[in-house]
Amino acid sequence: MGIETIFAHVSCSNLEASVKWYQKLFGKAPARRPMAGLVEWQFTDSAEVQLFEDKDKAGTSTLTIGVLPLEPERKRLTDAGLNPGPVEDAKDFYIMRMRDPDNNLVVLASARLN
Repeated sequence: MGIETIFAHVSCSNLEASVKWYQKLFGKAPARRPMAGLVEWQFTDSAEVQLFEDKDKAGTSTLTIGVLPLEPERKRLTDAGLNPGPVEDAKDFYIMRMRDPDNNLVVLASARLN
């Protein structure tokens, strides 16, 4: 299998309310709105996040994002009014968990620097 692109998908109950929250998380507005009920953020040619309005599935998504380093992101998210959890030591890396407005789990992960 030659994978070219991976889209992470998050379901939400209210698209516009969730867009505001994810704009704070990502630090930028969505790149596009390709169809009704869907927005997309693009970070690289092969890394995108889709936010889709689906009331039945809202609150069941998990999004894990690799960042480096983690502490400055925690401060930025706190300053933006989000509520990130503490940085946790997970042996070979660090993680920080938080919940979006629908209670979807958002995890920021960072490799341990030697």
